[in-house]
Amino acid sequence: MAFHDLLNLVGGMGRFQILQMAYFLICNIMLTPHILLENFTAAIPGHRCWVSILDSGNVSDNDSRILSQDDLLRISIPLDSNLRPEKCRRFVQPQWHLLPSNDTFFNVIEPDTEPCKDGWVYDQSTFLSTIVTEWDLVCGSQALRSVAKFVILFGILTGSILGGYISDRFGRKLVFRCALLLMAITGTCAAWAPTFLIYCSLRFLIGICVLVTTSNSLFLMIEWTSPKFQALVTTLWGCSSAFGNTAMAGLAFAFRNWQHLQLVMSVPLFFFLIPTRWVSESARWLIVTDKPQKALKELQKVACKNGMKNSEDILTMEASTRWRTTGWRIPLLAVPQVVRTTMKKELEVAQNKPSLCDLFCTPNLRRRVFLLSLLRFISVIPLVGFNVHLHHLTSNTFLIVCLSGAVSIPASVVGLFFLNHFGRRISQLVICFLLGIFILGTVYVPQEMQTLKSILITLVAATSIVAMSSFNLHSNELLPTVIRATAMGFIGTATNLGASLAPLFMMLTIYYASLPWIIYGVLSILSGFLPHLLPETKNQPLPDSIQDVENECKRSRQARQEDAIIKVTRF
Repeated sequence: MAFHDLLNLVGGMGRFQILQMAYFLICNIMLTPHILLENFTAAIPGHRCWVSILDSGNVSDNDSRILSQDDLLRISIPLDSNLRPEKCRRFVQPQWHLLPSNDTFFNVIEPDTEPCKDGWVYDQSTFLSTIVTEWDLVCGSQALRSVAKFVILFGILTGSILGGYISDRFGRKLVFRCALLLMAITGTCAAWAPTFLIYCSLRFLIGICVLVTTSNSLFLMIEWTSPKFQALVTTLWGCSSAFGNTAMAGLAFAFRNWQHLQLVMSVPLFFFLIPTRWVSESARWLIVTDKPQKALKELQKVACKNGMKNSEDILTMEASTRWRTTGWRIPLLAVPQVVRTTMKKELEVAQNKPSLCDLFCTPNLRRRVFLLSLLRFISVIPLVGFNVHLHHLTSNTFLIVCLSGAVSIPASVVGLFFLNHFGRRISQLVICFLLGIFILGTVYVPQEMQTLKSILITLVAATSIVAMSSFNLHSNELLPTVIRATAMGFIGTATNLGASLAPLFMMLTIYYASLPWIIYGVLSILSGFLPHLLPETKNQPLPDSIQDVENECKRSRQARQEDAIIKVTRF
């Protein structure tokens, strides 16, 4: 754990960390909303079949009077079981006998209907256009809407598999820059996609890039921060996601055309590429991948930005004895010996290149990866299921998304208090329990109490942000630096499998309308107990090697045995 001490000497939370964290948080505000962007770009407006008599511009005359639009609609479009105009069928011929006070027709048989052969007419009161209106993803093609939502989830799943490996192989900074550039390009091109197939392909690439950019930005923030500030960093990361969703709702309200909204969310990403030249690579990663000279340069840069004096003398491999032969009285001059010791220890670890198989070769790391994967799989089902089907619970998506983002910020502050004072395990238990109660509350609140229902929906969305932040924090603190990205990629695979299964629970509504929401609530409560099977990491330094994980568990067992001996002796 020597790097933890070294990081504190160059500044564990100084000007460098604050500036780099501010950059990544602003990036996150623009990146994470792309996952939920189709709540607006793929919104389903009201629609009906196009009919010549009503939509061609030719006014029909009957009995020397001009028919109103309502009359024309009545004779052209049949009514459904709720006495509303059908969305997917029309009359073959105008049904004049349906007009009021029309006695011309008697004993009329059931009129013939047909599908919408000439297209649809869409309500533009809320959205001027969406991908649904662009490619007519309604009626017989309505299943394609689910395909559009699935491809980005599949992209995130693919990103979790590939992103971890390439991040551990090529570094956090390089992978972040490449993924950010690719996302800016694909997001901008998606607005001009000529076909639905090309649009889905671009959304798949966006899903990969979202996962890779956000995960690497979180790695770079956490790996440059001392343990006592890691909960704060992860909480701010969650707050930035919530603020991004709020900003997206505001932009969607201003830009009602889906192409304009897609461009507004994508083009600014090109400008975020400029500051990446000043982003520092993770010194932890550089050390464990046998790049000590580059690590020293990054540490010197950080020490300089944080205002640490004599950084060139402090962080050098050759100055290990200078502090003995001079009369300097600055305590930091003893650091080179610490640097040498640190490098020697970490470079020994770096001689063995870790791979995916190393996650399962040692018992304690294997147990952590398994439990974290199970935790993410179970917990993500209610989180994704609730947010993806938000439109089933409320008719005002703009308002709910804005309120959720606003409430998420104070909720994250409360979550930070719990994480810092009660530890990771107790905090996750409380958060998951509250999330489950709020979800179940939305089921049993009567439809007449819309205000209370909206409050509960807002609380669920806000608590979801806090839950994901706590999960990310605990996971990063449990996994070693040398294989952290690979492990998070494997865990992310389980996460995205759960996310892919979440929408399928809505099929259970044919048996009981509230059954999916009940399952979401119960799973959320159950997921709160799994962190208690994992070690507590509050104020503990990050493990750098796999051996650190194994030694940490051994020390923990020895401490428990010593406590038991003390208790028995006292008794």
